[in-house]
Amino acid sequence: MKVILLDNIQGHGKKGDIVTVNDGYARNYLLPKKLAVEATKAVLNEIQQKVAKEQRLLKEERDAALLVAQQLKGTAVTVKMRCGEDGKMYGSVTNQDIQNGLKELGYDIDKKKITIRDTIKTLGVYDAEVKVYKDISAKIKINVVAL
Repeated sequence: MKVILLDNIQGHGKKGDIVTVNDGYARNYLLPKKLAVEATKAVLNEIQQKVAKEQRLLKEERDAALLVAQQLKGTAVTVKMRCGEDGKMYGSVTNQDIQNGLKELGYDIDKKKITIRDTIKTLGVYDAEVKVYKDISAKIKINVVAL
């Protein structure tokens, strides 16, 4: 009997696999414990539709991320920091400061997705990378000025 596994079953397969098992094993163990469902045409069609929908949603997310990355590419974020007389800052520029600068420009990016190579402790222009999606990122400029 062909069944679709709803859970990982050692020796038979992983969740979502279509496997052939003995009729008695399927009827007496897998089906009553809801570890599998019989692989009928209707169930297979339903699974194919779910997979297609998930792929379509992932493609839409990726396309939106590409658009955001293109908009972000080369964007300059100005961060204002308090400084002493000699131009030395009281502290350093953090991801939160960059996130706030991006928010002012209209981008809602999580601070955990912003990467700065070195700590920024002096005024000037620096590079940072914003990871928009799994494998999509954009480089931005950080312009640190005195308050």
